[in-house]
Amino acid sequence: MSRDARWKALLELLVERGRLEVEEAAAELEVSAATIRRDFDQLAEQQMLVRTRGGAVVHGVSYELPLRYKTARHASEKQRVAAAVAALIAPGEAVGLTGGTTTTEVARALAVRGDLASGSPALTVVTNALNIANELAVRPQFKIVVTGGVARPQSYELVGPLADGVLGQITLDVAVLGVVALDVAHGAAAHDEAEAAINRLLCERAERVIVAADSSKLGTRAFARICGVEALDTLVTDAEAETETVRRFEEAGVRVITV
Repeated sequence: MSRDARWKALLELLVERGRLEVEEAAAELEVSAATIRRDFDQLAEQQMLVRTRGGAVVHGVSYELPLRYKTARHASEKQRVAAAVAALIAPGEAVGLTGGTTTTEVARALAVRGDLASGSPALTVVTNALNIANELAVRPQFKIVVTGGVARPQSYELVGPLADGVLGQITLDVAVLGVVALDVAHGAAAHDEAEAAINRLLCERAERVIVAADSSKLGTRAFARICGVEALDTLVTDAEAETETVRRFEEAGVRVITV
């Protein structure tokens, strides 16, 4: 296992459990305790975790794993969700894409759609996510609009009043929303309040709102509320979503597509 892969695995385990002991992590990753100690020390230097006697704990109470350290957890589910979301978008539409791993997969699914290979433009994509803009900018048939703002290194998203200024001047056909958590009672949420504010504004500027979320996000809560379920038109999730959870969203007026 490479160092990068090991670090990603360590950080995901840490986010999942809140605390990791050296011996426990070494057994999980099948490497030596000395290697894990070295990894913990180097990650602590980057403020990715807090070293403790014999292990490590997450850095902060509300911890967000940076996008660059996220592995392919739920990868197949996210790709199925992304393909289904992309199929809901018509040629020529203006599409807002928030940041996140699932919405990045939506951007990739749109990029390879045969019916979007040409057009003037085939799609207009408005995003506050630098990584999504970077991936789609090489597609000349797509018109890419980046919101502006201050970049968050955890998610590559642009936030702040500069982004507000751009979004206040546009209208979207559809907003595709990536979430950290989605609950019928508490709505859609993100880790960061500034990120949530931009995502909320993208939704407000759109005719319809699609949430792209694998089933692990459903029925959970996070710190910063984006919007209530009444603002959502469609939820696309994977087939592992619990039947009762799906029913509750449908009763709240949200169309649910499971893939």
